[in-house]
Amino acid sequence: MIIGKSKKELEKMRAAGQLTGLVLRELKQLAKPGVTTIEIDRAAEKMIRDAGGLPTFKGYHGFPYSICASVNEQVVHGFPSGYELKEGDIFSIDCGVTLNGFVGDTATTVPVGKVSDEWLALVRVTEECLELAIEQCRPEKHLGDIGAAVQRHAEAQGYSVVREYVGHGIGRRMHEDPQIPNYGKPGQGPKIKAGYVFAVEPMINLGTHHTKVLADGWTVVTMDGRPSAHAEHTIAITEEGPEVFTRIEAQALAEAVEGDIAAVRLQP
Repeated sequence: MIIGKSKKELEKMRAAGQLTGLVLRELKQLAKPGVTTIEIDRAAEKMIRDAGGLPTFKGYHGFPYSICASVNEQVVHGFPSGYELKEGDIFSIDCGVTLNGFVGDTATTVPVGKVSDEWLALVRVTEECLELAIEQCRPEKHLGDIGAAVQRHAEAQGYSVVREYVGHGIGRRMHEDPQIPNYGKPGQGPKIKAGYVFAVEPMINLGTHHTKVLADGWTVVTMDGRPSAHAEHTIAITEEGPEVFTRIEAQALAEAVEGDIAAVRLQP
């Protein structure tokens, strides 16, 4: 069952989303050559807790970290580790924050240093897929319209769309109904209604769409070892159109939220 949100619940989700977006914005700045992904994970947990939130991912079905840190051929759910980011990597950061009982969820793929044009194009198209999907998050549209928009754009550019992992509803729990695939046909699936909140997250591969899970039981990689990019926002459906809770756009908004965040420092 898809759970609609009241005005009061949407206000709380907006606050959770803004905090999540701000944390991700700061983590992107840390993604430099020589920095380890576990250092970025520690910075994320500190920021989230200092702001009064909880790292949603930590302990979720046994996941042991505060962010998912997926590099190059890793699609999603990557474990932060002692891996030092290198010039030319692409680094997907997925972050979830629980604040006042509601969850925000957002992700982006960061180029590390100077990255090849081929890989930069993959990141750009993935972000474009997300924006096209957001435009479909309107009342009276169908769930299939979201996935169709992603699939159409990605495949037109010569990329493939991951099938096994999908977006989802979000609210008091990180994963609520419905599942939101990144592929599909326009006009199919349940109608979208005002009050729904979705976490839409295209996962786009340079090569095959097939994936496998590593021995840690979590990290998903492309079957052919070619790179993958990931982008995600938490989006509320309103009568006026989509409202992206996790997008940090206005400087005034960023500064207002940032007042609750301690200075970012990599933890030893």
